[in-house]
Amino acid sequence: MQAKILIVEDVKEMADLVRLYLQKEGMDATVCESGETGLEEFARERYDLVVLDINLPGIDGFEILQRIRKSSAVPVMIVSARDADEDMILGLGIGADEFVTKPFSPKVLVARVRAMLRRASDLKASPNSVKFGDFVLDIDGYLLKRAGDKVALSSKEFEVLAYLATHAGKAMTPDTIYAEVWRNQYGDITAVAVYIQRLRKKIEPDPSAPVYIETVHGMGYRFNAEAIHA
Repeated sequence: MQAKILIVEDVKEMADLVRLYLQKEGMDATVCESGETGLEEFARERYDLVVLDINLPGIDGFEILQRIRKSSAVPVMIVSARDADEDMILGLGIGADEFVTKPFSPKVLVARVRAMLRRASDLKASPNSVKFGDFVLDIDGYLLKRAGDKVALSSKEFEVLAYLATHAGKAMTPDTIYAEVWRNQYGDITAVAVYIQRLRKKIEPDPSAPVYIETVHGMGYRFNAEAIHA
């Protein structure tokens, strides 16, 4: 099945270029030129990944991302001419999975899209769901629910949680988690600790005394297998 990509970009030449390269790789790409139409299209269709500009007429990319994260953990790649550290930190902090600055190589962008789609596909090969406490981690649906209500997670937060939960009882080093989730041999593995902290704030009754994502001293992290129930 073709991967469905939503491109929200107001510069027509840029949007058409990205769409052309994605289509050459066998992907189905749809372009929206404003934030409003992008949100309408996202609500209308099920997309596998969103390529999102920040500077848009009307609703900007940050607002779009926040609205998407209220209901979906779909992978989101920000593509922007704004390269300030503050913009990158904000984008990643509110749920973006990648931040690519313009100008960029279309081939590199497509490679990153493929890597993000591959990570999402690997998760779907895991068990359909994992239940723990009041939570249900829906692997196929790419979402986390608590007592029936959706818990807002970024795609990366979801992937870290899914990786640990589907390997419950096994202690994982930060290097292993980084390699499996980020699929990057080189990088800042301190990102793992940051995402663990974010997850604990969202799922633990007391983040300072976690019962689901445990710290294994001298090793890394382990999802508590005893917390999982049928």
